[in-house]
Amino acid sequence: MAEAVKHDEIDRAILRELQADGRISVQELSQRVGLSPSPCARRIRMLEEDGIITGYHALIDEAKAGFAFSVFVSVKLDRQVDDTLQEFETAVRAYPEVVDCWLMTGNRDYLLRVAVRDIAEFERFLTGKLTRVPAVASIESSIPLRRVKSGISRSR
Repeated sequence: MAEAVKHDEIDRAILRELQADGRISVQELSQRVGLSPSPCARRIRMLEEDGIITGYHALIDEAKAGFAFSVFVSVKLDRQVDDTLQEFETAVRAYPEVVDCWLMTGNRDYLLRVAVRDIAEFERFLTGKLTRVPAVASIESSIPLRRVKSGISRSR
């Protein structure tokens, strides 16, 4: 497991501001956290080099983009050996419908969140792609009714 890098309150303030607005200028950010622009830019670069900031992304409203139907899919493989896990993960990475994939503990090996347009598109994904991945022993799907909470990890 990666060791956490120690950062001070100014670093945490920079992270909070960037999470709230990833497009904020260094000038505005430096004013909000109480630094001049050059030290603020150096701290941002350090946070990037330390792997704390891993990238900058646009958050997309999946429903407005046409992918309003999410399904949680639990997958059990017929064997849990390195080659089989790698083969499954390689296959899943190639499927744009899979927006999240987690290796799990417990009764199932993987938990996927699949984002598609509708149930018919999910059926095509399930029967045309996921069930054809070697070593998939069983699949269990759950359809969420309503999102109660959504977010990204926060710097405390």
